[in-house]
Amino acid sequence: MASIATKRGDQGQTNLAGGVRVSKSSIRVESYGTIDELNSVMGFARSICENQAINNLVKQLQKELFAVGSSLATPPNSKKLPPAITQVMVDNLTTQVHKIEAMEGILADWSIAGEHATSAAFDMARTVCRRAERNIMHLLETGEEINPHILPYVNRLSDLLWLVGRWIELEVSIDASLRDEDSPRKTRWSRAWK
Repeated sequence: MASIATKRGDQGQTNLAGGVRVSKSSIRVESYGTIDELNSVMGFARSICENQAINNLVKQLQKELFAVGSSLATPPNSKKLPPAITQVMVDNLTTQVHKIEAMEGILADWSIAGEHATSAAFDMARTVCRRAERNIMHLLETGEEINPHILPYVNRLSDLLWLVGRWIELEVSIDASLRDEDSPRKTRWSRAWK
């Protein structure tokens, strides 16, 4: 079996899908690298989560993230076709968001991360997801082409990860709300994350 230590990246370059060599500081590399980081953080969150329904959902999302990362790693001039990222995938995330939002007692305010270890892990995943979204937007702003469904997918995923954290807190009766109940400025959080 060949070693993973090829030494080909020792000078700060890497291969995109299809063999195109670029700097490891490339915004395209940063974009798919952050998706890889997100996948790892989601894996950690899943590994400490006791809710099997959440674990099943997150594992499926992790599989989809491999396709998202691969698509970002495939430049337009590549000989390799990128995996399909579809509107159906975005719609499925939206459906999950609405499903959790409809849960009786789900938090309707800004939250403070850290009230529960597993929900905090999903909060960390959400912030990495938001960074991935910013990197992807930067990639688009440089004139690079990517699948048009990737940015909405990542945006919706960050909403879903936030809600998963609140679902976990709801299950264990933890109130992670930022504001006290008697706060006169208490408003719903949901549109604030868009």
